[in-house]
This record gives sequence, structure tokens and C-alpha cells, in this order.
Amino acid sequence: MKIKDFGVERWMDLYETRCTYNLAETCVESLTVDQLLTLANKQDSILDELRGLKLTYGAIEGSTRLREAISAMYARQSPENLIVTHGAIGGNALVYETLVEPGDTVISVLPTYQQHYSIPESYGADVRILKLREENRFLPDLAELRSLVNDKTRLIAINNPNNPTGSLMDEAFLAEISEIARSCGAYVLCDEVYRGTDQEGSGYTASIADVYERGISTGSMSKTYSLAGLRLGWIAGPKDLIRAVAIHRDYNTISVGMIDDHFASIALENRKAILARNHDIVRTNLAIVDAWIAKEPAMSYIKPKSGTTALLKFDLPMSSLEFCVELIEQTGAMLTPGSALDMEGYVRLGYANNRDVLETGLAKVSEFLAKHRA
Repeated sequence: MKIKDFGVERWMDLYETRCTYNLAETCVESLTVDQLLTLANKQDSILDELRGLKLTYGAIEGSTRLREAISAMYARQSPENLIVTHGAIGGNALVYETLVEPGDTVISVLPTYQQHYSIPESYGADVRILKLREENRFLPDLAELRSLVNDKTRLIAINNPNNPTGSLMDEAFLAEISEIARSCGAYVLCDEVYRGTDQEGSGYTASIADVYERGISTGSMSKTYSLAGLRLGWIAGPKDLIRAVAIHRDYNTISVGMIDDHFASIALENRKAILARNHDIVRTNLAIVDAWIAKEPAMSYIKPKSGTTALLKFDLPMSSLEFCVELIEQTGAMLTPGSALDMEGYVRLGYANNRDVLETGLAKVSEFLAKHRA
């Protein structure tokens, strides 16, 4: 099986440990173990909990405790509708491995996480791209989606909230996508790793798993919950789909680590405290970005409604890769080139990192832009 290089991951691997101001980070500022235990009020009890934990494989599909905590984030999903995976990246890969055969039609939005078009393409699927455009505020064009569907459509892949644009589909919009999928019996896979980071209200939009009977939601502890180091995610969806995924999962996962499962359970049982912290970060920091964009003539964007990233259009006579390489080499500030997302002419900004890093990094970008204007 041949597959394309994963553009974003190759870029991050090259520069993430070499930059000074990481404006490419996509997680809400990561928690330390001490911060998590403080939020959960477990500083004094955690060792007692862990000392008796026998480090076996544990519950193969995820502990009942963890799956119950995950199901509480959905309106209509029980623990039996869930399976725990090695990050959402593992969950997405398992869905494609389970569902997609050569010759199937798979429709994916673009931009999105590259898994959603490169993996089914590598399996021999007919991958049809639904381009998200600024004039639609980076929401899918439903008429265009209808035109891409055929009788071989196995799966429609969306990303809500969207990475990298921060666009957000509400429940009514998801219902329209579901109706299109229902017309041909397709599944809808929605990568929901940023769910819970909306700029307004509770932070949560509806999940496709609760909206559509063949809706599949993938999520993780990485972005919204600031615990990427746990490498823990999940799939929520129809029980027959979960059973089919479990067959494939046995061959490449067995189980996630018991300590990862334990800490994820603690975090989700205290998610209100984590979300209060993280909503303050994403909402404060996006306001900083918005004020910065208003003062930068070479930069424009569609303001995100959710997520931790923004797609910035730049007006300079250079490629996005040249822009980002020069920027990091000259200033230490790191953005992600649009070319790594198949979106040339743009750069991706991650705005949910430490506020000081964001403000200093944006100042460095301004210096870089001023130099090029001059």
C-alpha cells in the first residue's frame, strides 16, 4: 500500500522542537500532571489510586469508567456505542480500514486533516474532494455535495469544528448533510477532536453520532482537553459499526495503556473545570488574534467560530512554504504552511497556546511582514 507523505506531520516533525514561538500548536495549552490533579482535587490521593493498579492490558475496548465518561458528552450514545483508540488518529484510521474497499466512493472536505482523503485514496477508493471556500465561510456547499454523491458512496468525511479554518456546522447543517448521506446509504464520519471549543455558549455543538443513525464521531483527549500526551481517543457510532471496528482493532491496538485510561477518566469526570480553563484561553486568545489581524494589511481571515486554529490568507510574493521557513529561521516564530494542508496561499495559525507565546510570536510575525513590505 502506497500513501502520500502526511504534510502537516512532516512539517511539525521538522520544526516543532526547533522554534521559539510555537504558533503552529493545535492543542489548547497542554496541562501538566500537577495541573490536572489540582483541577481534579486529587493531589493527595492519586498515588493511592495508582499503587494498586496492576499493569496488565486492562479492559480491551476501554474501561467501563472511561466509556461512561465519554458517553456523557453525547446526547444519545451509551458505552456500548463507544470504543477507545490510540488517539483520534487511530480512530479515524480504524474507521477507514473497516469500511472502505477499492472502488468505493469517499467524499472528503478540504481543508481537513489529511487522513480523511489520503487513507481512503491509498485503499483504492474514488476520493472526491469537496473544497471549502471563503465565500461560504468555509462551510460545505450542500448543492456541490449532492452532486458528488453516487450509488457507490460509502462514506462522507467532515471535520467539525474544522481544522484549520475554525468553521462550525450547527445541528441543522449536520442534519442536511445526514439527509444527503441517507439518500445513498452512506456513513458520515465526523472528526470532532475540537468539539467543546466553540467561542460561544457551552462550547459544544451537536455531534454527528447523535444526529444521524449512520453517523460516526471521533474524538480525543488532545485538543479540547489539553492532554495529547495520553495518546487516547475514541470512536462513537452505531453498535454494529463499533463491533466491526473492534475486529480490526484487535490486530493493531489490543488496548490503550491502563494509566492513560485512568488519567483520561479523571479528566473527563472533571471536564467542567478543564473546559472553564480552556474556554478562557481560546476566547481570550482569539480576541488577541482578531485585533492583530485588523492591524495587518498583508493578512486576512474568516474569523473562527470554534477550534484552536485559524487559516490566514497572506499577501506576499512567495509560497506558503517559503513564508514559513523564512519566518522561523529569521524570528523563531512557527506557523504551518498552507501547502502542507493542500491550501496554497494560506498559513495556519494555532492560537490556543500560552498567551505570552502568542503575543510575542505575533509581534515577530509583524516584524517579518513589515520587513517584506519595506
